[in-house]
Amino acid sequence: MSCLTWETLGLDLNTPFRLSYGVSEKRQSFWLRLADDTGWGEAAIPPYYDIRDTEVIAFWEAVSHRCDPFPDDLAGITDWIGSDGPAPARCALDIALHDRIARDRGLPLFELLGLPIPTSTPTAFTISIDAPEKMAERAKSIPEYSVIKLKLGSDDDIALVAAVRAARPDVKLYVDANAGWTVGEAIERIKELEPYNLALIEQPLPKDDIAGMGYVQKHTNIPIVADESVQTLENIEALGAAGVKGVNLKLMKIGGLAPTLKMLYRARELDMKIMLGCMVETSLGVTAMAHLLGLADWVDLDAPLLIKNDPFDGVSYENGQMTVPTNRAGIGVLRK
Repeated sequence: MSCLTWETLGLDLNTPFRLSYGVSEKRQSFWLRLADDTGWGEAAIPPYYDIRDTEVIAFWEAVSHRCDPFPDDLAGITDWIGSDGPAPARCALDIALHDRIARDRGLPLFELLGLPIPTSTPTAFTISIDAPEKMAERAKSIPEYSVIKLKLGSDDDIALVAAVRAARPDVKLYVDANAGWTVGEAIERIKELEPYNLALIEQPLPKDDIAGMGYVQKHTNIPIVADESVQTLENIEALGAAGVKGVNLKLMKIGGLAPTLKMLYRARELDMKIMLGCMVETSLGVTAMAHLLGLADWVDLDAPLLIKNDPFDGVSYENGQMTVPTNRAGIGVLRK
């Protein structure tokens, strides 16, 4: 009998999701289940990360044939999973094993991890690239959200930000270029964007240009926050040395809770601020990350708001705030 099973989840988006890499109307995720439903995990990764489903499934198949006893404590999770598989495949196992241990002990995940209780917190609501007037209209349609993140990386970036700022002068505004600018473009555009009172600028340059990210940071007081550039502990060290002010941590690209926490604590030691982020994923993965809310400076965990058919009941959203189900053992996610 297999010690784990998985199934594909097709995610339908509420609106087309446009960013510098392209546009999506659908995304895909995987629901991973340990034997007897003792723990659940999720794997979701965007197409531009160039990780194939076959790689993810092959890793799980190898693990399911091995079927060693699951670890019974946190210290054993990383060694049990190993480091060979794709990050989202390792992530799903990591989440499921944390869920299993927490459920077995009757504890919510944050308590198992020794973290602060996650209180209700505002999350950014993401608006993807569109015409300036349409992005402004979308911003007006969500008055309950006090934080908005704009996807940039088009020729109209300045006009997009200007339109949304005019529509919502009250909001905290994040912008995310998704690696869509060159160094020269970044410095020029950031100078033009500074009057619009931005709270942060996410991933202006290609992921491998960490030195360039630091160079851009030296030209502005607005925090530059690395996202695609942050996948390993070595990336944290390099970004800290370059002087980048913040990092966006996502379970799916890093490989789960255990490596994410290790990177988070090291980033803190290097005086960098922390954003908790997500891919386009269900409430399963987002709720797992939301147990870390007490450690965050910025929160961007809105993925369940962007999809029509989330099959899970986990984090809830009301009046622009997200709330973690802290009264449930484990991650706290149920099937709808």
